[in-house]
Amino acid sequence: MSGGEDRDGGRRDGLSCLVTGATGYLGGRLVPELLAAGHRVRCLARSPGRLRDHPWTGRVEVVRGDVTDAESVGAAMHGVDVAYYLVHALGAGGDFEQADRSAARIFGEQARSAGVRRVVYLGGLTPAGVPEQELSPHLRSRAEVGRILLGSGVPTTVLRAAVIIGSGSASFEMLRYLTERLPVMVTPRWVRTRIQPIAVRDVLRVLVGSARMPPDVNRAFDIGGPEVLTYREMMRRYAAVAGLPRRVILPVPVLTPGLSSLWIGLVTPVPPSIARPLAESLRHEVVCHERDITRYVPDPPGHPVGFDEAVHLALRRIRDAEVTTRWSSASVPGAPSDPLPTDPDWAGGSLYTDHRELAVNAPPDALWRVIEGIGGDNGWYSFPLAWAVRGWLDRLVGGVGLRRGRRDAARLRVGDSLDFWRVEEIQPGRLLRLRAEMRLPGLAWLEMRCETAEEGRSRYRQRALFHPRGFLGHAYWWAISPWHAVVFGGMARNIGRTAARTAGPGRAAAPRLGSRGTAS
Repeated sequence: MSGGEDRDGGRRDGLSCLVTGATGYLGGRLVPELLAAGHRVRCLARSPGRLRDHPWTGRVEVVRGDVTDAESVGAAMHGVDVAYYLVHALGAGGDFEQADRSAARIFGEQARSAGVRRVVYLGGLTPAGVPEQELSPHLRSRAEVGRILLGSGVPTTVLRAAVIIGSGSASFEMLRYLTERLPVMVTPRWVRTRIQPIAVRDVLRVLVGSARMPPDVNRAFDIGGPEVLTYREMMRRYAAVAGLPRRVILPVPVLTPGLSSLWIGLVTPVPPSIARPLAESLRHEVVCHERDITRYVPDPPGHPVGFDEAVHLALRRIRDAEVTTRWSSASVPGAPSDPLPTDPDWAGGSLYTDHRELAVNAPPDALWRVIEGIGGDNGWYSFPLAWAVRGWLDRLVGGVGLRRGRRDAARLRVGDSLDFWRVEEIQPGRLLRLRAEMRLPGLAWLEMRCETAEEGRSRYRQRALFHPRGFLGHAYWWAISPWHAVVFGGMARNIGRTAARTAGPGRAAAPRLGSRGTAS
């Protein structure tokens, strides 16, 4: 890749940009904005396959790597003018501060070695006058990452934002579900904290504009929208824009950040592991103390977008099923990432399977629509109570639960989160493979296939796989095996019936051809 100015000072159109975090919420939206601005883009991803189905994939270069691996970062930096650092450890357990620190140092060192001309980092807005040791661990880590990159020897732009308002962002989903589901709510005292929210389109605009800052600029900038609001005002304003009755909000002083995160996890799809750092960041006032960014990235007419308009735009995208990325697009820390083991010659140990097969009196396209539409509001086609209980149990032990829903009501792509699954593979019209992200003593997949049969019919094949981890894994499989006929068998039958019903009157699923559970 090459772009920007030639090494001898000549000018070329566009810059060469490296984007980390392209599988996440902001990175996945930044890439098409950079392309639209005439830049060339390379994406660094641990799992490049997760970018395969994005509409812009064919216009970018995707390389495999990890920000914690100096060699892969260095290779990805070759020929790059601007490197975007959009990864962080939100929701991660363990010593995430050390992981953030190490990754930032690697990124800065490799950028300097490769001759990168600018690093752009999006961090969190920190409160003025608050000692760093009093900040939440995640906000403190964000601030440290910014300092490391500013001291890397590469001109760096650190953008500091508070709450980002946009369809699919974790902050917006938290606000949306709290407001919509609770007409009367007892809330933590941080709902009275003053916040300066910013629309996601303004964040993207500033990220793109920062690529062309002069080489002598090496500093942090506060970025925010035009209004300063309390969280309580944000909930009431959201309700007004959404056409909901006025909300009754009763702050109480007894809800700690830990209890707040459990409360948020109970009401919204955002799991406590992500809700806690979001809630902790609201303990202190987060308001912009300067607007210097406009000297380098001027506001066009109509910007920055106001809060009400940002909510309106986000709700319209949700209503029109045009949410391009969501907070859950990023991998869940601690969730399994191993691909389905190749079988039958996989030699990794026990692999339990549950097979279901069904002849369906419907054409393959009708069956495929049902398969691709599974999950979210459509449910899982069997024993809803069992699925709901499994989701609640997962949330009780810190998992994501069943309420992440879908990015799009009808279409899936590799990398999409789907309740407590993630799309590992999709071959339109043929195969959907999901990898479990719920808390399990092992690894699990659910595979659904659509095949063409005679006389305009189709055949449905379903396979659940589980790779146990230790004795508990084996015990877990055998404990739930008696329920497979109800859950997986009912799922297969109901998928077939739904496909037949939607294909036209008089059609029905044929008798079940067979099922079996095996261990290999």
